[in-house]
Amino acid sequence: MATVELRFSAQPEHVRTARLVAAAVARRAGVDEAVLDEVRLAVGEACSRAVGLHRSHGITAPVRVALTEEEKIFSIEVGDGVTAAGSEAGGEPSGTREGAPSGDPYDSDDEDEMGLAVISGLVDDVEVTSGDDGGVIRMSWPTTPAVATP
Repeated sequence: MATVELRFSAQPEHVRTARLVAAAVARRAGVDEAVLDEVRLAVGEACSRAVGLHRSHGITAPVRVALTEEEKIFSIEVGDGVTAAGSEAGGEPSGTREGAPSGDPYDSDDEDEMGLAVISGLVDDVEVTSGDDGGVIRMSWPTTPAVATP
């Protein structure tokens, strides 16, 4: 179950908010302070990628971000609405990644691959999946338990 769940319209200006919330929740969950910049950058990259996919495929559904605190791990899932077949989850087909409108900054598979490469460089535990509910990037970091003071 998600500790915090965000849903936001596919507008680039909302990515900053997602980064800030992710860093705050990660800090509270016990993610090492030295890693928080990586969390911010990875979430920003994943959210920017999802925003770009939504915009290039004409998807009106919100971008989903689930931040989950478990016993020794903190995970973040960023979901887009582009299904494996290139259509909106639960909707009619709206084109494939190859068929994105020209002029859109996210229309290139190279941009998509570059974003995933950046995320992979920032996060040791990352998984990218795509299915009937859309694509999901799942990232996780170890946490340290809070030390009780006597």
